[in-house]
Amino acid sequence: MFDYSKKLQYPVKIDKPNPRLAAIIISQYGGPDGELAASLRYLSQRFSMPFDDQKGLLTDIGVEELNHLEMVGAIVHQLTRKLTDKQIEDSAFAPYFVDHGAGVYPVAAAGNPFTAAYIGVKGDPIADLTEDLAAEQKARVTYDNILRLSDDPDVNDVIKFLRQREIVHFQRFGESIQQLREKLNQKNVYYMNPAIDM
Repeated sequence: MFDYSKKLQYPVKIDKPNPRLAAIIISQYGGPDGELAASLRYLSQRFSMPFDDQKGLLTDIGVEELNHLEMVGAIVHQLTRKLTDKQIEDSAFAPYFVDHGAGVYPVAAAGNPFTAAYIGVKGDPIADLTEDLAAEQKARVTYDNILRLSDDPDVNDVIKFLRQREIVHFQRFGESIQQLREKLNQKNVYYMNPAIDM
């Protein structure tokens, strides 16, 4: 069961419209290394974890990623809610605007809509947690790239917070893999893959 808090994990308060930034940041909403992919990946992988510690971690981080999705959506919305026609016409946001207006739609900065192909779920705990380490690093790099392109201090403040959370998640997944290996190596604890071990 999830509880929803009617406030963001970190405040998003952006006054200055910036369609160029919105066209970039939307990738962390629905792009291949974005928050939607992360939340779906972790909330799907948790079902096949053999131990409660890993299930709990994937649930906790998956729910936190949903909060990050909401924060990225708030950034995009606040960057685009007061745009003039001229600002839209003169920006990289124009193609997005043609299809979605100022709505927040899950798409990559390159224009590719979200697809389930962005998420990796194998049903093998080591493979899935290793996938998660890579996913967190790719998200961190995307946030690094956004910071290189952004000149808005209000946006950068939120992006730095989100970037830091990717680093923390990476560390937690690394710890979880180590704990999982230790449990799997204990006497009388076996992980049975039903597709192979029958």
